Amino acid sequence: MKKMTQWLQKSIRPNEVFKFIHPNADIIVGMANGEPLTLLNTLEAEHERLQNVRFHQMHPRNERAYINGQYKEHMRHIAYFLSPSSRDAYNNGHCDLVPNHFHEVPKLLREHTACNLVIASAAPMDHHGYFSLGTNAEYVAALIGQAPFLLEINPNMPRTYGGNQIHISQIVGFIESDNSCWEIPAHTSNEIDQRIAGHIAALIPDGSTIQVGIGGIPNAIIGFLKEKKHLGIHTEMLTDGLVDLVESGAVDGTKKQTHPGKIVGTFALGTKRLYSFLHENTGVLMLPVDVVNDPRLIAKENHIVSINSSVEVDFFGQCSSETIQGRYYSSTGGQADFARGAAFAENGKSFICLPSTAKNGTVSRIQPYLTPGTPISNSKNDVHYIVTEFGAANLKGKSIRERALALISIAHPRFREELTFQAQRSSFI
Repeated sequence: MKKMTQWLQKSIRPNEVFKFIHPNADIIVGMANGEPLTLLNTLEAEHERLQNVRFHQMHPRNERAYINGQYKEHMRHIAYFLSPSSRDAYNNGHCDLVPNHFHEVPKLLREHTACNLVIASAAPMDHHGYFSLGTNAEYVAALIGQAPFLLEINPNMPRTYGGNQIHISQIVGFIESDNSCWEIPAHTSNEIDQRIAGHIAALIPDGSTIQVGIGGIPNAIIGFLKEKKHLGIHTEMLTDGLVDLVESGAVDGTKKQTHPGKIVGTFALGTKRLYSFLHENTGVLMLPVDVVNDPRLIAKENHIVSINSSVEVDFFGQCSSETIQGRYYSSTGGQADFARGAAFAENGKSFICLPSTAKNGTVSRIQPYLTPGTPISNSKNDVHYIVTEFGAANLKGKSIRERALALISIAHPRFREELTFQAQRSSFI
């Protein structure tokens, strides 16, 4: 009876959202499938009712007029990671981008915004009165109990478990919607991806705990890992490829030091197959990003293996993973989080992988120096393995001279002579 009374009291119409938002407010918005589509549609449709309201979000799902600066006196998008929906907007000066490591985003929001309201999508309430944030935990779950929540309840959102549960007594209200989950098809791996994956897989022992992202190279790596035994998963992003790995029998999590036997992630993005796998799966824990991506906690996982990609690497070992041809593409995300965690861990390994060339083979991705103005995503002090289709270079503990030589050895053969000349001219070797 009490839960039913709370349900009736907190069920609102979409346009009632405005009573929870005052001028100059900071609104925290769930990322990817956590984005509450109907609420944002309503806010945009009646944007004149808002005054200088900032919307803080990573990886927005939909391209929106306010993200593109059309309602700048009323709504402004503050990005923490760009997506196809916000890249052009940022590069054209219509929204802001806050530099960050993914695990620090909840702290940044708590300390540098007012956190006036959190709006996010969720699965329907269970019989205990709890909503699940479904495919998401990330920075939103880290704010449960610390900020007012307004939820958009969606029956298509899978119910997941972990640190992303919020009770009806902890929210100020909810609306109901019926939106499909955002689907991202698996990337197809090419021959270069397969060669890179083979070099990495050879260095991953049975019993390792894996962090891997999305793309052609991660998908190729997962194919190689199906023959491994007793793998664990501790990763920021859960993908369809990880379902393949689980179903192959390679994953049981028995060697994990934290949450043994459990798959740990902070958000999921893939296809219906992934979302069906997650629904009411007690073997999966969705935890806040300040837990999943905290390097100090990652380091507790013996044999943690971090696999990420980059755009360009220089002879120091510095990795640039955020821009393409001088234009911002994403942000740092969790790459440095897991590189640091792996560095602290017993027997930890981190891999940065990239094809050896760009622009149809006309440019080497390994260079003496990064392109001027390029931000550094992974520092020279944190880098471990750099991998191209021509091999894996272990830079840990190596001098700058040794790094330059190792990187030249895995560059495309057509660029090795020129890179050697440049290394000698700049006194790297």
